[in-house]
Amino acid sequence: MNIEPVLYAFSGLFMKLSDDAYDRKKNIILAIVAGILCGLFIGYLAVTSADAACIFIAILIGTILSLKVDSLNHIAALLLFVLIVVFIGIPTIGIVTLLICSFAAFLDEVGNDNKWIKSRKVKMFFEYRFTLKIAVLVFAILGLLQSIYPGLKIPGVQYFLLQTFVYFILFDLFYELAGLKFNTIYDGLNSIFRVFGRIN
Repeated sequence: MNIEPVLYAFSGLFMKLSDDAYDRKKNIILAIVAGILCGLFIGYLAVTSADAACIFIAILIGTILSLKVDSLNHIAALLLFVLIVVFIGIPTIGIVTLLICSFAAFLDEVGNDNKWIKSRKVKMFFEYRFTLKIAVLVFAILGLLQSIYPGLKIPGVQYFLLQTFVYFILFDLFYELAGLKFNTIYDGLNSIFRVFGRIN
């Protein structure tokens, strides 16, 4: 059974749940627990898939460079992810692809919630982080082309599997779904686990 799409989906869900628990409810316990689960899932993906390793390390680099690692839940997720990657190791990834995806992730983070951007279309572009999506799609298309034309190989460039783009969209869909349904999810968790009660 291929659990990759499931892990991508849960990674997106717990990433957003962690962010919103911290930002909207100031619930540090839930934010950290969700952050740790997110770090665990993306860590597993990174050590088992070169595509996932490249994408999630790029997101990590982009987030750090944009100074968005600014809360306990972010630090918990980051530390767990780094520990998993360091102690288990990751498949070989392409440095050029990593640099391009990292820059794309950085642009998305800088553009997201940027008060200097006035255009509604540009705001939406960065809100839904289309820069990295486009980068992943390009490398997935190149991967498809290389499967047809094996000679299409550039040193340092890692091509993605086409399904990687689908999985990444799945990650993003569950991220957005967690944001849309956050209050419902939060209330449900709060009624089941009183330990997740609001902490001010």
